Amino acid sequence: MYMPAHFEENRPEVLHRLIAEQPFGALITNGPNGLDANHVPFEFEVPSAAGETHGILRAHVARANPVWQEAAANPEALVIFQGPAAYISPNWYPSKHEAHRQVPTYNYMVVHAHGRIVVRDDESFVRGLVARLTRKMEAGEPVPWKMGDAPADFISQMLGAIVGIEIEVTRLVGKWKLGQNKAADDRRGAAETLLARSSDDQQAVGQAMLNAPPAF
Repeated sequence: MYMPAHFEENRPEVLHRLIAEQPFGALITNGPNGLDANHVPFEFEVPSAAGETHGILRAHVARANPVWQEAAANPEALVIFQGPAAYISPNWYPSKHEAHRQVPTYNYMVVHAHGRIVVRDDESFVRGLVARLTRKMEAGEPVPWKMGDAPADFISQMLGAIVGIEIEVTRLVGKWKLGQNKAADDRRGAAETLLARSSDDQQAVGQAMLNAPPAF
């Protein structure tokens, strides 16, 4: 990933928070047919202490999906977690109306997690993982669904159709492209325009732009 120094985000707590808030990741692997991408929700275990690992990612894929078998031969993987993103119009920069020397762009926040896949093809692993993911995703529902709501034989059948994967994260790369290379007035003008919009992503990017330190 192209990384100008002023867009680099390397604070662990910031990267961990984005993964926790945006758990639906793109799992990139390199199989016998070349690069492949699978889109799955992940559970993230934050590292308990500083060391070589940067946490553990856990997920499940369909048993019919060859990715878990291909990972045995080439376990290297990249998981991309995309945070809020928003289009930026040149018209939102005050300097544009003076010199007309601005162009459109996109501002965004993203984390790349690098690691190696370990296949966890056992019922107890996937049952626990599915239970935890379900509790997290259902937490905001008035009456949260739980695995016990379905017949036990049906749940066992469904669990048998999936395979667990675990990725020990060896490197986290964060890019927060938030106009840090722009003049303060231009950055503020674009941020305030986004904050006035109705989209959650636009408002999140606008607030992040105001919070980001300038490049100069």
